[in-house]
Amino acid sequence: MSDDSRSSLATSRAEARTAVVIPAAGRGVRLGPGAPKALRALNGTPMLIHAVRAMAASRAVSLVVVVAPPDGAAEVKSLLDVHALPERTDFLVVPGGAERQDSVKLGLDALPPEYDIVLVHDAARPLVPVDTVDAVIEAVRDGAPAVVPALPLADTVKEVEPASVAGDPEPVVATPERARLRAVQTPQGFDRATLVRAHETVTDNVTDDAGMVERLGLTVVVVPGHEEAFKVTRPLDLVLAEAVLARRRLNDGF
Repeated sequence: MSDDSRSSLATSRAEARTAVVIPAAGRGVRLGPGAPKALRALNGTPMLIHAVRAMAASRAVSLVVVVAPPDGAAEVKSLLDVHALPERTDFLVVPGGAERQDSVKLGLDALPPEYDIVLVHDAARPLVPVDTVDAVIEAVRDGAPAVVPALPLADTVKEVEPASVAGDPEPVVATPERARLRAVQTPQGFDRATLVRAHETVTDNVTDDAGMVERLGLTVVVVPGHEEAFKVTRPLDLVLAEAVLARRRLNDGF
């Protein structure tokens, strides 16, 4: 690639518009029975609304696409309508699929053509700071095809041979070098064409969208994540999330 081509690509990325896809069609069984996980209340407000606000807090984000439960798109649209959201950001709700991968693909299909950078964010990570969102976008603008925020691991990790019976002892196979490991968070950011290609060609079951891009043989880069971008999966996580919100209210003077 010539210097002029690189300069043109960099300029194009710098001017690219950014959209976010939030797959929120899961049931969240580990939180127990009741509403889908994304609609569980956190400080009186659905987690999904907190997640949408976290994405819209970035001035670089101009569209948020929420992928709702297949039978709950109208309910999610009503939620977005009744909660205060930034006026500079557009919002769109589409019904999701059976699996997360299906839902992300449906969200991608709904994006207007003028968006060249796409973030994919878990609705169950409602408290991600805006600085993390902006860092992911900036790395994509700088030329990375895929970007993930991540944190170093605090605990030693063991690779084990899974027990055939749940609860039985599991023999350790190896101890990976902790300094080379990271706990990945969201939003994950992508050049749109790269993410579309990944969803069109990778059919294996993967745990995140960056993993799909890795299957294409492309480089995924890591930017610093944040401890408050944790995933709300179990009841104890809800307690921690409420504590984070309480501290933010105190610091903001509310």
